[in-house]
Amino acid sequence: MTDRTGQQFGHYRLVRLLGHGGFADVYLGEHIYLSTQAAIKVLDTQLTSDEVEQFRQEARTIAQLEHPHIIRVLDFGVEEQTPFLVMVYAPNGSLRQHYPRGTRLPLAKIVHHVRQSADALQHAHNEKLIHRDVKPENMLLGKHEDVMLSDFGLAIVTQSSAHEVARDISGTIAYMAPEQARGKPRPASDQYALGIVVYEWLCGTRPFEGSYQEIAVQHVMMPPPSLREQHPTISSALEGVVMRALAKDPRQRFARIKDFADALEQASLNEKSISIAQPQTQARSTATIVSSDSVNTTYRLPSDTVYALAWSPDGRNLASGGLERTVQVRETMSGVNVLTYRGHTGSISALAWSPNGQYIASASLDKTIQVWNATNGDRITTYDGHIGMIYTLAWSPDSKYIASNSGGGTNNTVQVWEASTGTTIFSSHDASYWSRALTWSPDGKFLAVGFWREVQLWNVRKRLKTTTYRGHNNWIRALAWSPDGRHIASACEDKIVQVWDITKERPIVTQRGHSEWVSSVVWSLDSKHIASASKDNVIYVWDATTGAVLLTKRGSGASVQALLWLPDGKHIVSASSDGTIQVKLLSI
Repeated sequence: MTDRTGQQFGHYRLVRLLGHGGFADVYLGEHIYLSTQAAIKVLDTQLTSDEVEQFRQEARTIAQLEHPHIIRVLDFGVEEQTPFLVMVYAPNGSLRQHYPRGTRLPLAKIVHHVRQSADALQHAHNEKLIHRDVKPENMLLGKHEDVMLSDFGLAIVTQSSAHEVARDISGTIAYMAPEQARGKPRPASDQYALGIVVYEWLCGTRPFEGSYQEIAVQHVMMPPPSLREQHPTISSALEGVVMRALAKDPRQRFARIKDFADALEQASLNEKSISIAQPQTQARSTATIVSSDSVNTTYRLPSDTVYALAWSPDGRNLASGGLERTVQVRETMSGVNVLTYRGHTGSISALAWSPNGQYIASASLDKTIQVWNATNGDRITTYDGHIGMIYTLAWSPDSKYIASNSGGGTNNTVQVWEASTGTTIFSSHDASYWSRALTWSPDGKFLAVGFWREVQLWNVRKRLKTTTYRGHNNWIRALAWSPDGRHIASACEDKIVQVWDITKERPIVTQRGHSEWVSSVVWSLDSKHIASASKDNVIYVWDATTGAVLLTKRGSGASVQALLWLPDGKHIVSASSDGTIQVKLLSI
């Protein structure tokens, strides 16, 4: 390696070496007139006169990439046949420097880094550019600790250079998709590389190790070792998301890298789902509420990870499902098991109890929704109309129909079907966004569906979209229709709950009390009050017409995942991610 410190490239003097790679050296540069700093990437190649213009064309293309999570190319040039790029200087180093090999990262931090990286890569893909070298070394931290992807320019220039020869790229081959190793990269190749990064951050090791040739062969021929064997606390749903991104056939990966990030985020939310201790005794409990903040019972479900919850309409029983592929029905107050349903072959992703109390609908990663008797577990119907993962289920008020949504790539659908026969009566498809929340109008005529930044209202029988509410600026996470049918409460990742008039499509109340995104909203039976729960571990009970907070309740020490307003109107049941279920008396 030649140390070029002190040399001048363009208008920059190289101050010191920042990093060295197989294709280039990166220096801290100082502008000779302005004294401003930049990162100067000097490529390890010599260009002929014919190749100089090709390099300039490629560099111009890269310089057009403008995104908050992409290192901007400020200038470029060729000094004595050596090409160089002038880029924004990221002072906090790379994620590899922050997380050396062998480091396991918290899931929340992984999701944060992946979200920003995927946003940057999706922008590049939309501009018909492929990164080709996604790895922690090329994920830099900016001034505000945000991820900024680098080396878009290096990836394209080195891939196209006629001077590209065999080099030591052992650090890159570890992240290289099979089709890219064959010389046929595509946008899905970046997804594969990002999947390898996630795999490494989850369990501390990369899936394939060895020499360049050995790793290349493993990418093409060998399935990645099971994540859960190396890290048993990882759920099957989370493992499934990562393994899909690592599919050998790029067509079997997520349709877009943004879809991969969305699925990873959803799986991470399920990771924080409810885990509750099984009671030390199976004797029936007759617990009663003794004070406004009393906790009737705390118990654990058999599964280590619970993805879905549903209460019976009377609040007496709780259905839960998750990793163990079964649905457990237990008494809410005592935790005593009254039924175990074993009809699925995959983990449970969603549950819903029919309003008449007779049936439970359960969705699974086996891509079926099964309707079964809540008393004896006898199966009524199996619905297999979805292609992607099923996220939400909602029964019509008359218990005749079920609305379900799924997502994955472009397979984002909302479907309504007859619970007793599985006959589809309505289907809506969106190629860009998948929905995260559903709620029926009290009369059963309309269905509200929450998407990115908007809530759509559909007349189900007429198959007609009647209203689109666009009051939010992020994903809609929860919806609830008021019992009197006049208003909808929509909760969003922007930490805001809005109550809006369905006829005027405008908010009448905006609740901004939560410090984290809101996961659940429920109405009182008289439509006067709303309870909302958030990842901030706070439950607010507030006036639905003024937004005034009437009561503030805290969860058990972790974020509240689900709420139920009991039919007596005096109690709220909350379930938290640390596993506790609390029954709270409301003095309003």
